[in-house]
Amino acid sequence: MTAFADVADVLGLPAPGGRSAFGLIARIEDGLPVKALDRLAGKLAPGDTQFKYRLIPKATYERRKAAHRLSSDEGERLARLARVWAMAVEVWGGDDDARDFLFRPHAMLEDRRPVDVVIQSEIGAGLVLDVLGGLKYGTAA
Repeated sequence: MTAFADVADVLGLPAPGGRSAFGLIARIEDGLPVKALDRLAGKLAPGDTQFKYRLIPKATYERRKAAHRLSSDEGERLARLARVWAMAVEVWGGDDDARDFLFRPHAMLEDRRPVDVVIQSEIGAGLVLDVLGGLKYGTAA
């Protein structure tokens, strides 16, 4: 499974604050910086300036930007997506192939795109991580 340090790296969190499980939990509860959203959106969809609004509505984003912090629910959503992104990069060996996997419909997800399933819920993230685990460890995926 992906280490918490990998999630922190994806979100751009400095050491030591978010690099352990409990450090990451504390950072999320305190409110991740808005820059974490911008960073994650840039990694997943570098050519899509609107992608971040799939994670947080535009009006909410503008309010969070003024406050410089995300809510804990928004932070959890970001950490969930960052965890899957880190695992996809590990499995596929690079950003482009990981991105291709996440944005292409997958038969084991009822032909849904993995990124959409992850954004939808924690259960969805688990399903995508199961597919990635199957790819990583050589079981059917």
